[in-house]
Formats: sequence, structure tokens, C-alpha cells
Amino acid sequence: MNNSRFTLIGAGIMSATLGVFLKHLMPDAQIQIIERLDRVGAESSDAWNNAGTGHSAFCELNYTPLRENGEVDISKALRISESFEVSKQMWAYLLENKLIQTESPFINDIDHLSFVWGEENKEFLKKRFEALTQYGMFADMQYTESFDEIAAWVPLMMEGRNRDEKIAATRMEIGTDVNFGAITRAMIEYLKSCDNVELMLGHEVEDIDEIDNAWLVKVKDLHTDTNKTLATDFVFIGAGGGALPLLEKTDIPEGRGYGGFPVSGQFLKCNNPEVIAQHEAKVYGKAAQGSPPMSVPHLDTRMLDGERSLLFGPYAGFSTKFLKNGSYLDLPLSIEAHNVWPMLSAGVHNIGLTKYLIKQVMQSDKDRFKFLQTFYPEAKFEDWELITAGQRVQIIKKDGEEGGVLKFGTEIVTNEKNTLAALLGASPGASTSVGIMIDLLHDCFTEEMKTEAWKAKIQEMIPSYGSSLIEDDQLCKEVRARTTRILKLES
Repeated sequence: MNNSRFTLIGAGIMSATLGVFLKHLMPDAQIQIIERLDRVGAESSDAWNNAGTGHSAFCELNYTPLRENGEVDISKALRISESFEVSKQMWAYLLENKLIQTESPFINDIDHLSFVWGEENKEFLKKRFEALTQYGMFADMQYTESFDEIAAWVPLMMEGRNRDEKIAATRMEIGTDVNFGAITRAMIEYLKSCDNVELMLGHEVEDIDEIDNAWLVKVKDLHTDTNKTLATDFVFIGAGGGALPLLEKTDIPEGRGYGGFPVSGQFLKCNNPEVIAQHEAKVYGKAAQGSPPMSVPHLDTRMLDGERSLLFGPYAGFSTKFLKNGSYLDLPLSIEAHNVWPMLSAGVHNIGLTKYLIKQVMQSDKDRFKFLQTFYPEAKFEDWELITAGQRVQIIKKDGEEGGVLKFGTEIVTNEKNTLAALLGASPGASTSVGIMIDLLHDCFTEEMKTEAWKAKIQEMIPSYGSSLIEDDQLCKEVRARTTRILKLES
């Protein structure tokens, strides 16, 4: 494919990552980045709109479900952990070569803990620990059922707790907290310094049409209320929850049958500096039955633009918006003839999720606070306030057997010519952005990715490219040591 003109829709971490790859692999490429808002990384990538966890499967129990035979399935955890290591390698490359800079570190080291209570959950956590620690990627994981040891790790959570309670925890000291908004803005700033890159803030895409071997993208300038049409060879739709309506505008047959189910999130934010100072970890528990993956409860230390914060949540909610700064008409306008049956079928097959969301929406402030106390028994109501996080849109996909299925995770949709790609879905999203964009390059630039020039450039950026960090314990150890040093993650 001889593409030279690229249009990236959405100035979030996905477009920023793809843009960096394109500029390194095709220095003469012309890139236009279109963003509806007036700020880069202000939607799903923004620090306040996501958990900020460097998702590496160290503590997220939803990545390791139980099989019917009682064994723990760790396949997803291994993939996600490897993918996050790939992201760290690229970020380390950009920092080491002084291609990006931020006012405060965009990534910080923070313990990742899984915490459970009850005999059944203890058994699950121990099985998970035993399965994961067979791999070098998780070799440093610690497991304990000792009240005193857990109290040494997270003293705030043990104060006022019954010592006879059946509890267990795992700990990974090499966990991270990531400000995805900061790294996004740093990468976009780098791209702006390159030749033939244009950032168009305050512009909204109104239509996308294919004419011969090119795409025409109709864009409205929201400041001047004027329209213009951009001719481009390749379109990437990386607009978070807004990607589905844009995909529908393309009319590509590969996009038919997709629908979206929006889920909003809220967190309790601590306003007491003394309490914030007593907790330094990301502690994840088990999600309620029927809840979406992003609803896994966690008590979270965050570093936001150099300031330490403490959040608990998320509390799921429902809104018909596909973006935090979207329209309440997003969901109804996304329903068309091609996806109405998959969406209805998915709804029928996910009654538990519907009930869960209704229950969450109807929660009182006292109900939310009571849930916080299962993690932090001595929490005081007046120390916490409710804040609204970002919107996520779960994929609903046409299915031959069930009519429609609700998909968790992310999915790349491409047209037959591989001149258009759209990224749908949510978690783990930003943490695995580099791996996702490498997959996109393999899908859309298959022949180029086979060339020695492209392989060498990607290996320069990501030393482990072409090798398995899952199977090669020594390589994983070496890669981690290098990224830890460059990203300054030593405790």
C-alpha cells in the first residue's frame, strides 16, 4: 500500500501512538489529527476519566476467570501483562531519545494488590497465584493470608477490621500508576514538531466517504462554523466511545452488525490529606456478579500531575452518551437496521448486567459509602466526595448463534482494502495501546511489516518485538530492568 496521507480521528492515546509509529516508519507521511474538543487527551485518555492503572494483570481479578473445571484461566492475564511491557518499552524509547517530556512523571511505581475475603475467594486467589507464578512475568508475586502481613502492606485497610475475618491478598511491587493524558499530550507535542503533521482541535467529523482509492472526510470547524473536506489515503477512527457513530458514517460492510452499550463511571475521591498519606497502593477486589469489567472495585493511590490522590470505585452508571462530552442522543442515533437485532439479543442475554446497572444507578450516597467501608472499615463519610469519571462503550457484535453478544475488551475493524481502521471497545485500552497499534499495522500494512526496514525500526523502539516475553523469562527480566531504569520506576 502506497499511502502518504493519513487522517487520525480523535486526539487520544491511540491516535498519538499510531502517529508516532507512522512518523518513525514513514517519515514523509502527511498526518492530520482531528479532535472535536479544544484539548488533546481530554476524553477517555484524561487522567480523571480512567483508573490510571498500568493494567498488567497483577491485581485485576477479572482477567483470570475460573473455568468450569475449577481451574483458573490465565491466558488473558498473560497477554495483557506482555502487552503492557511492550507499552513501557515504547515510552522508554521516547524518553531516552528525548522525544517527549512532561512537567511531572507520567508513570510512577505503585504496589498492585488483589484483596479478597471469604473462603471461596481465598481459594480462588491462591489458585490464581499458583498459576501465574509459573511464569517469570509474575515470579515476584507474593501471597499471604496473614492479617499482620496485609496490614504491613495496606495499613489503612486493616484498621478496625475483624482479625478473625477470612482474608487473603497478593502483592506485586512493580505495579504502576499512569497518567495517560500526560503521555498522550507529550506524544502529540512531539508529532506537532515533525514535518507534515497538523493538529486540528475544535473540529468535528460530519461524514466519511470513499471515492475511488481515497477517502473524503468532511470536517466542521466548531469555532467558525465552517466546513471543509479532507482527501486522505488512510483513515483511523480512534475516538473512544465516539468511534461507533463514525464507523457507521463510513458505510463499510465490515462495520455492519456492531452496536454499542454505554457505561458511565463514578468514583469517591478522598479530601483528607492525612488519610491519603496512609495508603500507597492500588488494591483491587472482585467484581460483583453481572457487572462489567471496568466495575472491579479498587482503592487507588493516584499521582495526578504531581499531586497524590486517593480514589475508590468505580460505581457504574448509565447514560445514553457515548462520550463524557457527548450527546444524550448518541445511543438512540446509533441504532440502525443492521444492529437493532444484535443489540436486542445482547440485552436479552445480559439481564444480569441490566439489573446490576439499575441497582447501581439507584444507589444512595450511604450505599456507596457502605461499599467503601468493605475496603476501608474506618472511613469517614465527610472525607469523601463523588466525582464523575469517563464514559465507556462496550461492543455489541452480531453473532450467528446468539444474534448478538456483548464483547469486553477492544476490537479493530478494518475495510477490505485495509485503508480504514476503527478501534472499538474499552478496557484495558490505554495500557495496551502500543500492542493494539502494532496489531493494526500488521492488519493494514501487512507487506510493509515484513520488510527488514520496518522490523528493524520497530525493534529499535521495542527491543522485545518478535519475541515472547511470556515464554522467555530471561528476556522479560532484562526488558523490565531496562524500562524500570529509564522510566525511573525504582522504589
